[in-house]
Amino acid sequence: MRSNQIKTGIEHAPHRALLKSLGLNDDDITKPFIGIANSYNTIVPGHIHLRTLSETVKEGILSAGGTPFEFNTIAVCDGIAMGHEGMRYSLPSREIIADSVEIMIQAHRLDGLVMISNCDKVTPGMLMAAARIDIPAIMLTGGPMQAGQYNGKKVSYSNVPEALGQVVAGKMSTTELTKLENTACPGCGSCSGMFTANTMACMSEALGMSLPYCATTLATSANKIRLARQTGKQILKLIEQNIKPSNILTLNAFKNAIAVDMALGGSTNTVLHLPAIAKETGLTLPLSLFDETGRKVPHLCSMIPSGTHAIEDLDAAGSVPAVMHQIQTLLNTNTITVTGRTIAENIKNATVLNQNVIHSIDNPVHTEGGIAILTGNIAPKGAVIKTAGVSPKMLKHTGPAKVYDSEKETITAIHNKQINPGDIIVIRYEGPKGGPGMPEMLIPTATIAGMGLSESVALITDGRFSGATRGGSIGHVTPEAFDGGPIAIIQNGDIITIDIPNRTLNINLTNKEIETRLSTWKPKKPEFTKGILSKYRPTSTE
Repeated sequence: MRSNQIKTGIEHAPHRALLKSLGLNDDDITKPFIGIANSYNTIVPGHIHLRTLSETVKEGILSAGGTPFEFNTIAVCDGIAMGHEGMRYSLPSREIIADSVEIMIQAHRLDGLVMISNCDKVTPGMLMAAARIDIPAIMLTGGPMQAGQYNGKKVSYSNVPEALGQVVAGKMSTTELTKLENTACPGCGSCSGMFTANTMACMSEALGMSLPYCATTLATSANKIRLARQTGKQILKLIEQNIKPSNILTLNAFKNAIAVDMALGGSTNTVLHLPAIAKETGLTLPLSLFDETGRKVPHLCSMIPSGTHAIEDLDAAGSVPAVMHQIQTLLNTNTITVTGRTIAENIKNATVLNQNVIHSIDNPVHTEGGIAILTGNIAPKGAVIKTAGVSPKMLKHTGPAKVYDSEKETITAIHNKQINPGDIIVIRYEGPKGGPGMPEMLIPTATIAGMGLSESVALITDGRFSGATRGGSIGHVTPEAFDGGPIAIIQNGDIITIDIPNRTLNINLTNKEIETRLSTWKPKKPEFTKGILSKYRPTSTE
């Protein structure tokens, strides 16, 4: 055991003395040491219940013969951080989370790791750490919140920012808005649609890093408690069998996760997080792999925000194992998982209980997956769109550019009703370096949707969009404006053509005209010259 480095032999008497100051006895010290990385806090709705889950995980560890040690990481609520300077800190938090877990595990020579997470950057950050450290590890995601109810219909967090657009357009009163905000998020858990938090929980399960059915089991359910206890027990089995992340996080496992992502119509942020996790294992996931997979794997689940079903509906319909069972011919089912069994064994008895929620391959929601990669003279290295949320009317769209150098400018223009049907909004200098921090931009997209313009107005950005975004929203444009990408030289009135079926994104300019504009382009002076954002910019990559 790694922990023998701090507990075995006379030379480690000083270490044992400190361990005994915690209340441990000699028997406790002989057992495997299990770290519990918990992102519990009292400001993030998806995390406020994680203290209870951690206590149950400890029960499982103790009953299986281990000694648990809990520590915490930070967590950002993207919903609370949305639409202001706070959002710039969300993506950088992923790196801090990964580093903090690595530091705690490596400094204290722990034998195994249980990760308790539930939100956008925390789950991938912890998985990055697990891949980097490569000791037996297992993920427990905290589960989604229940859907809200408003005027007899299911609603989620995403309905609230969209309602802002309805207020701006005079379609909703502020009294109605207040009623919606009081009901949209009825309790703890990650927001109830297929946004980034729940997408990444599903990715964790599809990769094989969490127990089956963990991703969609509601935060408030008794089954989540049972899964927590089983997770605590299972980490000891992983240690006994010496199953590590390097055994699980293979290229085939990542291909499986991308396939499940396409079937679910998940968040575009997976194109950031899955490659980052893979990188820690020495693997590379090019954008082309996402597009190739999307062309082969159909979209099977019409989930909020683009559809009508909440995560609780997916759970009741058979959850991730049922989705994987439906597309098993497109998966590599011999990959090992934290159960100690293969994907094939895990999903053998999975059943679709509601085909209105989980469609069959023969009757998909869309024949292609929920994410597409676009390239062209605006995005030579690629851009990403969540096709699952795009109206058929917007699959091909040509219109004049309305250009803004920040999200803040864009929101002001939208509220001042400066956006017209047919326009293509360009938001630049919001990438990993230009932002810095590549903020999610739900407020502009949701306001546009609420105003009834999502079928006539598109948005293009070198930043990124929330998992709650729907409509013709194209993000992750690379190279970004800060690095002199072509998006930096787009001018108001330039004609842009979006062709999703053919995967192209182009401005109606010749190569010579683009080169001429770029020759006179000057880099934007960096903001944030101190603090974490100034440290993050040089390390960020597209």
